[in-house]
Amino acid sequence: MPANLYALGAIALWVSLATLGVALKHIPPFLLTGIALLMGSLLALPFVLKDRRAWQIPPGTLVLGVCGLFGYHFLLFIALRHAPPVEANLVNYLWPLLMVVLAPLLLVGLRLRALHVVAALLGFGGAAIAILGASQGVAGGWSWGFVPALASAFIWASYSLLTQRVKPFPTAAIGLFGGVSGLLSLGCHWVLEAQVMLSAHDWLLLAVMGLGPLGGAFFLWDKALKLGDARQIGILSYLTPLGSTALLMLVSGRPLSWSIGLSAVMILGAALLGTRTR
Repeated sequence: MPANLYALGAIALWVSLATLGVALKHIPPFLLTGIALLMGSLLALPFVLKDRRAWQIPPGTLVLGVCGLFGYHFLLFIALRHAPPVEANLVNYLWPLLMVVLAPLLLVGLRLRALHVVAALLGFGGAAIAILGASQGVAGGWSWGFVPALASAFIWASYSLLTQRVKPFPTAAIGLFGGVSGLLSLGCHWVLEAQVMLSAHDWLLLAVMGLGPLGGAFFLWDKALKLGDARQIGILSYLTPLGSTALLMLVSGRPLSWSIGLSAVMILGAALLGTRTR
């Protein structure tokens, strides 16, 4: 099914986001977010040059897109700097479950069933195990960085749901979301952060991040949601936390601990349980 292929493409790109964020943690977060989002927005230029109406969207839709892209990624990068990255990554990937829990509050005609409550408790239990497990074998244990990790999950879940309430917009508008978010991030960097020099290697990783998880993935995800069943595509997205965590551990050379393994299984199980409607 084409929609599932688009979704799997987005997931494959998102798997690398946390690892790239850790590799670039020496870059101030506003600067990192701004450059990567601007690079990702360039992917929309061919479509905009072909039809300039692609970026003619209501102001409210633009605000929603900017809040989603800018807010989510900035908080995620903050979390990866101030908490053990594997545990912070797992907490961040509560967003698929939060989409289920928040759906009755943000979308008309949906109710939260007992099954969804059980799934929510299971998912947050997995997150708690990930956080508490950080105190075993990781210097520092608890960190306030888990707070922005959870906040980023809420923002992405809310953004994903609220895009279903606004007037349909062309996929090319994702480039406008990213471009405005990138400029906002660079403005914040100029005012709030120290200036830094970027190496050629930094620019290479920023290009990979911008064209991949902070660029191409958004276009693929939007295309998948427009063509396919959102619930089926949402279930596929639960492959992202496991792939992302596995890649982080592979790159960092960190062995699999019982807390990471158990929390990953619980979060995945909760997300799958939470999408059942029968």
